[in-house]
Amino acid sequence: MGTVEAANKDANGSLLEKNPSVVFVLGGPGSGKGTQCANIVQNFGYTHLSAGDLLRAEIKSGSENGTMIQNMIKEGKIVPSEVTIKLLQKAMQESGNDKFLIDGFPRNEENRAAFEKVTGIEPAFVLFFDCPEEEMERRLLSRNQVGFVFLFNYLYFLVLVIT
Repeated sequence: MGTVEAANKDANGSLLEKNPSVVFVLGGPGSGKGTQCANIVQNFGYTHLSAGDLLRAEIKSGSENGTMIQNMIKEGKIVPSEVTIKLLQKAMQESGNDKFLIDGFPRNEENRAAFEKVTGIEPAFVLFFDCPEEEMERRLLSRNQVGFVFLFNYLYFLVLVIT
């Protein structure tokens, strides 16, 4: 039987051979991450991977993993780093690219360390979009009503982290 690290190395071998460039993209909802990622994708050939989109797609798939993710979110728990990292790793391998913008991950130092340990990839740098809360709220509310719910959930998450 092999170790988890050996399995990760095998699964990630072809990706590591490409010497991938990973950029973490962080910032609040409505801070401009999506807009700027779209520009970078168009002009520089990066693949944009959203941790949130990958988690939602996994839930929608109806898989056992998706059900577990959905239950954790319903219970107000944070999805384990390894789960999100495996989804990111799979998407990176399937993309055929070697340049990635990872949006919404990591959320903390533990996430970052786990990403590097599991994938063997150190990020090239982090893009952090700093935007006043009032501006993010204005942008989200101008999109549609769903934006307000997302903003509320994001602010609730921030309160949980801070307290």
